[in-house]
Amino acid sequence: MSNGYNIPMQPVLVVSKCLGFGRCRYNGETLSDPTVERLKEHVDFIPVCPEMEVGLGVPRNPIRIVRGRSRRILYQPATKRDLTFAMRDYCAAFHARLDRVDGYILKARSPSCGPSRVKVFGGLKSKVVFAVGTGFFAAAARRFCPGIPIEDEERLKDPLIRERFIDRIFAPVRLRNRFNKGRARGFKRPKRSSRRQS
Repeated sequence: MSNGYNIPMQPVLVVSKCLGFGRCRYNGETLSDPTVERLKEHVDFIPVCPEMEVGLGVPRNPIRIVRGRSRRILYQPATKRDLTFAMRDYCAAFHARLDRVDGYILKARSPSCGPSRVKVFGGLKSKVVFAVGTGFFAAAARRFCPGIPIEDEERLKDPLIRERFIDRIFAPVRLRNRFNKGRARGFKRPKRSSRRQS
């Protein structure tokens, strides 16, 4: 929902497409998330599946994050494909086109979308989890949209985290709506006093 000034009247949220918007998970499934479902009438969602956008089909072989010598690698073991640069290019292009965003709800633990707790393997052939980190798309979101709230569907099951997230995504909307009302009334700057300050 917007108005004559193209200022969204509802929060704009980027959401992982697999959370109720399409069968795009690696195994062809979609997930129904209660928080996303409840928010559908109150926010404008922008569904996205970065893995499909870099050319991976459905169903597809799983991908993983691997620790490299100087960088993290997004790797598909079954095909031995290095998807790192394709994913980085997509993430940059997506955020360059993004006009406005108030928050993200992303798929937990996903190598592309996960905001946290994503497995990072010790090598291309390693089965050992070296560390946990952030998915490539979520990392790009933090880089291109600093300060914007980002959560995954698992953390949003916690009532306190969910309440704080909802407060944060609606706060800028309230400010935009106040600004819009001022413009609709013919907002004018207050006149400066002609008296000199002593």
